[in-house]
Amino acid sequence: MAAPAVQAARQALAAMPAARPQAATGQELNGRLSAAEHALALEQALTAARRWGLAALPLRAPAPPAVKPELVDGPGVKATPGLPPVVQRVPTSDRVVFLTVDDGAEKDPQFAAMAAELGVPMTVFLSDYLARSDYGYFRALQSHGVGIDNHTLTHPDLRRLDADALQREICGQQDRLQQETGIRPRLFRPPYGEYTEAALRTAASCGVTAFPLWNEEAFPDHLEWRYADQVFHPGDIVLTHFRAPAAGWKGTMADMLRRVVDAATAQGFAIARLEDYL
Repeated sequence: MAAPAVQAARQALAAMPAARPQAATGQELNGRLSAAEHALALEQALTAARRWGLAALPLRAPAPPAVKPELVDGPGVKATPGLPPVVQRVPTSDRVVFLTVDDGAEKDPQFAAMAAELGVPMTVFLSDYLARSDYGYFRALQSHGVGIDNHTLTHPDLRRLDADALQREICGQQDRLQQETGIRPRLFRPPYGEYTEAALRTAASCGVTAFPLWNEEAFPDHLEWRYADQVFHPGDIVLTHFRAPAAGWKGTMADMLRRVVDAATAQGFAIARLEDYL
């Protein structure tokens, strides 16, 4: 049976005349409609949460900040004048964390459907050699608000590359992603979290404005915490990967997403979109 608020909302909708008054009763009807729409949206969100096996209704992120946090050298940010800042943790007091998914090997339709239905914001960092078999999958994610960013063409250790190879790997993937998605990425995640000053300079030369790293790593059956307290902090960046069930990945992409959302919700955090803060 529907909750009383939802039943009342449905009754209010059913009682509305086909032609709405334009004068004195207009505001009252608009208020009733707003309440009804809110109640029905809540019912739909609860239904989706139950369908995907969540422990509770996810918290919604606040509106994106009108002014993005300043990325100056300090806790969680390594900033060098003239180079893209390296961001371990986004400087914000909002109780938000950021879900980021790397590489692009596994293209799980259930994961895409779950993320879209639940409205989970996320950012993906793609390597061309893994993503190229189906960029359409990632364009579909993009159509639901997912950010698409750069993780090199072939996932090399940037510390071992000369200037030409850095240009090819970083700027080549900038060009490729612009071609495939229509948007030139601003964010770049270095493979293995390793980078050099030369890599920072190269990335800056082709439009990159920040290097987000991560604080936690998510798997289908557990979270790995960087810090001893093993809890989220405002602005934490969560790393995970597009992977299929295998040794070391005990479950599906949907299982992983469920674990991240439930952990964030239980600790009073919403998942926000990284591009809205960086």
